[in-house]
Order: sequence, then structure tokens, then C-alpha cells
Amino acid sequence: MFGDSLSAGYGIDVDQSWGALLQDRLESEGYEHRVINASISGETTEGGATRISGALERFQPELVILELGGNDGLRGFPPERLEENLRRIISASKASGAEVVLLGIRIPMNYGPRYSSAFERAFRDAAESEGIAWIEFFMEGVALNEELMQDDGIHPNAEAQPLLLDNAWPIIAASLGTPSAG
Repeated sequence: MFGDSLSAGYGIDVDQSWGALLQDRLESEGYEHRVINASISGETTEGGATRISGALERFQPELVILELGGNDGLRGFPPERLEENLRRIISASKASGAEVVLLGIRIPMNYGPRYSSAFERAFRDAAESEGIAWIEFFMEGVALNEELMQDDGIHPNAEAQPLLLDNAWPIIAASLGTPSAG
């Protein structure tokens, strides 16, 4: 996992995070994969693009679950820069031999419809141009539900984590294929 606070488990016990739940699901489904969570709270796509090579070298992943971009949007970074950084991360990951899945993010509409649309389009364009699987909105069913969000209104709480895993699971499982008989 290569993401920001949404994947790092910000504000909750790490054992309750969707990354920990992903490890449990992999084991229960018969996969022998080990989840390595290289997510950092506050990370932007620019920071991710800077550190991806080191992470790939250190961990040699089979699959990179890319969940970055929310902090870019909250800071009003240009969508073109977001897309370029996502493409750099995806390209480096693929060059290392890893498959990549992208978890798209949306930002609040108070950023304006033009910016919000361009922001969301950056995920689609990066995924399509790099030929990878992606989901449009990783926080579907969570982001607008106050009961599933922490008091800051930005970060999902512990109760939301299984839903985040359910949102991401279909493309993760499709990328991993059938578990090996063991």
C-alpha cells in the first residue's frame, strides 16, 4: 500500500485500519501475500513520486495499491501536476515488475465544479494512459456519512475501515488472481 493518511490509519488503531483488514482478508481467502503499508499521513503525489523508487527497491512488491492525491486536492495543487505525479509513480512501479491499482479520490465541491472535475479526471486519465485498474472513489459510502468520519470530517473512523476495504477489494483481488493452492 502506497498512500496517505486514508491508508496509514490516521487517528485509529493501526490494527483497525483497512490495510490490516486487507491482510486478514487475504489470509482468509487463501492468498499468501503480505501487506506492507508504506503509507504516510500528509503525503502528496509529489512526495510519493519522490520516494517510490526507494519503496520499490526495498519491498519489491508484486502489487502496488496506490492511494494518493487527496492532500494534493486539499492544497489546491494543479490537477495536471497530480496526474503527472500519479503517472510517474505508476510507471516506476510497472517498470519494477509490479502491477498497480489506483484508488481514486474526490474532493469537496466547495473547491468549485471546474477544479473538482479536473481533479477527478486526473485519476481516470492517469489510470487509462498507464493501462491500470482503478476505482473512481475509494471513499464511496463513507465520505459523506458523518457517522463513519472522525471529528475532523476528513478521515474515516474505525467503523468505516471495512467499507474502505470492500470498495478496494474487487480490483485488488482481480489483480492478484486466484490464490495459490497451499
